[in-house]
Parts: sequence; structure tokens; C-alpha cells
Amino acid sequence: MKKWIFTPLIALALSGAATVVNAQDSGDAEVTTEDSSGLSLGAPDGPAPGQPYVRSEHGDWQLRCVLAPDQSEVCQLYQLMRDAEGNSVAEFNIFPLPEGQQAAAGANIVTPLETLLTVPLRLAVDGGQAKRYPYSFCSQVGCFSRIGLTAEELAQFRRGAAATITIVPAAAPDDAVPLTLSLTGFTAGFNALVETEKARQAPASE
Repeated sequence: MKKWIFTPLIALALSGAATVVNAQDSGDAEVTTEDSSGLSLGAPDGPAPGQPYVRSEHGDWQLRCVLAPDQSEVCQLYQLMRDAEGNSVAEFNIFPLPEGQQAAAGANIVTPLETLLTVPLRLAVDGGQAKRYPYSFCSQVGCFSRIGLTAEELAQFRRGAAATITIVPAAAPDDAVPLTLSLTGFTAGFNALVETEKARQAPASE
């Protein structure tokens, strides 16, 4: 089977919704302030607004964030998925949703451009019953499946060992590719994500 070439990205949900931002390294674009003499007045230490960074790690998951213009943190829980040969193939980004909705959390799953879009992505936890999810759109970096997870499905993630995400390459429609999504550290990571989101929302509720 032809090897897929996949360039990792960071898909971040803004304001707890499913709006996607493709955040690239901006380390060479740091802005500093100069006075009238041309002397640098420096810049605040730490990440600049819009620059992605890893806030913390939890088992096989990373809490990845960007700073909004108001200095609040917009975060998702992230994992890079690999195939059986160790090749980077897809990304899983999960974020909490406000209470009162049928979905307790949302996720953006990013797959290579060579994915066969007519075959839905399949997801199963610990070998249980799989669910099918359509692809929403593709960009220059990959194809996105935007999914919702119910409270029970989120609980399966918390108590599970691993999920399997199955995608199909367009070049080999009869050759499905299973990818393992480790759930090691998921509970701690998602709890940290929820606390970060509460902190971000706090100023607006005061």
C-alpha cells in the first residue's frame, strides 16, 4: 500500500465550538516594541497570541493551547496517531462542550488528503460497537471529521484502554487502515482541559 504523507497540525476549537484554526510555528515572528531611539523595549516572556504551545502532558495526550488576544487560553486535548509501521497518519483533538447539549464533547479528527471520503470514518472503544462518522471538509493540510461524543461515550473514553479509528485510503479502497488512539492519561488530560475552559469562561461570568 502506498505510504501516506501527513504533516501534523494543531486543530483548535474557538470558544468551545468546532471552528478550526490551523496554527503554525510563529517563533520567528515575535513582535517587540521599539522606542524613538530604535532600542528594543522587549516583549513579554512566554507564548505570543496565536502561537501554539503544549501546556501539559497526560500519559499519551497533550493539552495544547493558543493564547487569544485577551490572553485567555484556548485549548484542546491532542494525540497524534500512527499506523502499524510508526508513520504519522492522523490527529485527534477533543474539546468540551457546554452542558445541556446532546454531545458532551466535540472532536476534530484530521486524516490525510488521500483519504477515501465516501467511506465514513469508524471509531470503536476497546473493541466495542463501532460508530461511523462522515468527513466534513478537506483543506490543504488534510480532511476533517467533526464528531460529537455523548456523556456515555465520553465515559467510555475515561474508563477505556484504547480506541480504534479506521480510515480507508483512496488508492486502496479495499485496504482499511486501523489506527490506535491510546486512552492512557485521557481522564487526567480531559479534567485539566475542562478546568482550563472554566478559567477561560470565568471573566465573562463575573
